[in-house]
Amino acid sequence: MKKTKTKIMMMALMLALALPASARAQQTQVPQSAQQMHLSFAPLVKRTAPAVVNIYTKRVVRQAVSPLFSDPFFSQFFGMGGFGGQMRPRVENSLGSGVIVSPDGQIATNTHVVKGASEITVVTSDGREYPARKVLVDEKTDLAVLRIDTKGRQLPFLKLADSDALQVGDLVLAIGNPFGLGQTVTSGIVSGLARTSIGNNAYSYFIQTDAAINPGNSGGALIDMEGRLVGINSMIFSKDGGSLGIGFAIPANMVQTVIAASRHGGRIVRPWTGLTGQAVTPDMVDSLKLGVARGALINRVNPHGPGAKAGVHPGDVVLAINGKPVQDPEALKFRLATVPLGADVRLDISRNGQPMTVMMKAEAPPETPARDETTLKGRNPLSGAVVENINPAVTADMGGLSQEAGVVVEKAEQGIAAQLGLSPGDIVVSVNGKKIDSVATLRDILSDRRTRRWQVQVLRGGQVMNLMITL
Repeated sequence: MKKTKTKIMMMALMLALALPASARAQQTQVPQSAQQMHLSFAPLVKRTAPAVVNIYTKRVVRQAVSPLFSDPFFSQFFGMGGFGGQMRPRVENSLGSGVIVSPDGQIATNTHVVKGASEITVVTSDGREYPARKVLVDEKTDLAVLRIDTKGRQLPFLKLADSDALQVGDLVLAIGNPFGLGQTVTSGIVSGLARTSIGNNAYSYFIQTDAAINPGNSGGALIDMEGRLVGINSMIFSKDGGSLGIGFAIPANMVQTVIAASRHGGRIVRPWTGLTGQAVTPDMVDSLKLGVARGALINRVNPHGPGAKAGVHPGDVVLAINGKPVQDPEALKFRLATVPLGADVRLDISRNGQPMTVMMKAEAPPETPARDETTLKGRNPLSGAVVENINPAVTADMGGLSQEAGVVVEKAEQGIAAQLGLSPGDIVVSVNGKKIDSVATLRDILSDRRTRRWQVQVLRGGQVMNLMITL
């Protein structure tokens, strides 16, 4: 009996913490009666749940006629299309969640929920169905913005909170559509902040929570105790597909930048610094004269970039941006991505152990030299590839490249280039021993119809590959 009473009192204390700060200040004692213990999340859920929607998508995928010929062993003889190259279309259904962020029908969700979808249906909590269209899909952040036509009807929506104000231990609710069961609410706390190096996004910076998140919750809402959106539920850590109490949400401050871009032309342009950094490891701490291993160590500075103009040098360690801590290069990218263009940016850095502050302008990456986007054709090893000159804007679009000049593969989905396995982000270093410094140079070399044997040197992820082919 004593253990049961203690457990009830502890649960009541947790629920009491769900009250706004002003109310908590007036209630500093553990509840002493059954009436005081009858606290509930129900009023909060009733107010916020109508702003969370279910998303159903359809996409057409092509499948080999026989699974036998999809096997890699047989595909090498009969081709990737199966025997005779025969493929058949198949409709694939998937589900997820979304959050209404404006009363006129703007919805935020995950990119992976709607990517490749030919048909998107949004179902609100009251059962109404709306066809939706994609306004903006940003694969770098795994965020997408949809729009539905409400015919003038005003929808319930969630306001965005300042996710930087979250603290580990804060109570949160996760609302979504797990396993297609229908709208479900789970509770938990913020288990961690600034989780980086998680997932495959270009901007990996997450809120961690133990509120149960399962397949179908993607794109749903993570809300605070004032009913504001603090994050978009994105992924889980799991060994069997179910929740293990380790879920991750994209912070609302990043969501806000994508929503703003969708309202102003639908194109995201993020600030460029001209700086490239790496993580500070424990064995670097003494040489950098730091107390702990934190920050982003700048190892390359574009002489024409805003960082160079502000006075940042190679070897400087960025510790904070606009007063917000920077633990590693991923945090540096996140902080910069949430700064509007034209704004002043304050960098707190350490140089040889001495703290310094520099001011920098948030500038758009320049398109110099011009991209000169070209689809390569003809009898050559790069036929079918789309290539372009590397410039700061291209580097930003492709999530960072290992060099600042040359020619990069934008895509290679057909032709000989696809058969060779070229991928977006590959940098063409040389062809038959001749250095490639521009698309024009590459076109000129490939135009030689007399050449039959080709040697192509490609840089991928810092590793050089030599491709030999005879045509």
